[in-house]
Amino acid sequence: MLRFLAIIELVLMIYALVHCVQAGDAVRNLPRWAWVVLIVLVPMVGAIVYLVAGRPTSGAPRPVPWPATRTAGSPEYERSPRGPDDDPEFLAGLRASDAKHEQMLKDWEAQLREREERLRKSENGDDEG
Repeated sequence: MLRFLAIIELVLMIYALVHCVQAGDAVRNLPRWAWVVLIVLVPMVGAIVYLVAGRPTSGAPRPVPWPATRTAGSPEYERSPRGPDDDPEFLAGLRASDAKHEQMLKDWEAQLREREERLRKSENGDDEG
């Protein structure tokens, strides 16, 4: 039982220390260094008192070294995501590609008809002669 309480005390102290150090200047009622000293010198009570009276409110912003956005400030990713079917340039490229492929298919069909016609004429000419 004593080991269990020691483990709980250690985990609580580590959690409170990490939280206090990461909170920066947003801690309440005492400066950050005072909370760290209190948590270390009075392990169980200091950690509990910090979590009750010193922890910043949930709305307090934490300082970060980069913009606190989902994409960390990359402007090309700040735009709202659009699917390819919403992009007019992409759709225009598809239409042009489709028209090009349709024309290519018509040309191939015409060439195939010409070859078949030549083949028929050559077969008919060889049979008569």
